[in-house]
Amino acid sequence: MSLNIPNLLTLLRALGVPLFLYLFLILEEPVASFIVITIGAITDYFDGKLARALNQTSDFGAKFDPAVDRLYIGAVIIAFAIKEYLPWWLVIAIISRDLILLLVVISQRLRNIAYVEVTFLGKAATFNLLYAFPFLLLEDLPIVGIWCYRVGWAFAIWGLCLYFYTGIQYFIKGVKQPKSKE
Repeated sequence: MSLNIPNLLTLLRALGVPLFLYLFLILEEPVASFIVITIGAITDYFDGKLARALNQTSDFGAKFDPAVDRLYIGAVIIAFAIKEYLPWWLVIAIISRDLILLLVVISQRLRNIAYVEVTFLGKAATFNLLYAFPFLLLEDLPIVGIWCYRVGWAFAIWGLCLYFYTGIQYFIKGVKQPKSKE
């Protein structure tokens, strides 16, 4: 692992997953949970920006960041379903999308071909989902709760549409991609 600032931010985000789960599921502290996943969303934005600005991009970081994104999204949506913030059918659909794409990645590896690169729309999908979740946590707050709920679902709907659309794109590109020349 290349220990540079962007990868440390990604590692911080990964460490936020168990902290979020503890605060949300065990302590039932939605505001503290909001802070943790907001920091996770912010670090997701800045790790890539810093990697490019500081010329600290790495193959490891390019794989580590999306893996942590999937971990983060998976943990949050399962926790949200447990607490009835999201329906289980939606959680199963999101996880199924990621599992199908994992099979595509395994297929690419076995066929010795380059992985499909993450697209701008793919990043936008993740961005929208990571920004939706903190707002959904605040729906029970007095006065601002209804607005947080609406903003959260606005981000979530856009994010989910993009998430599934890009999932289809990645699947098609990954399956049709020819074997790389050695």
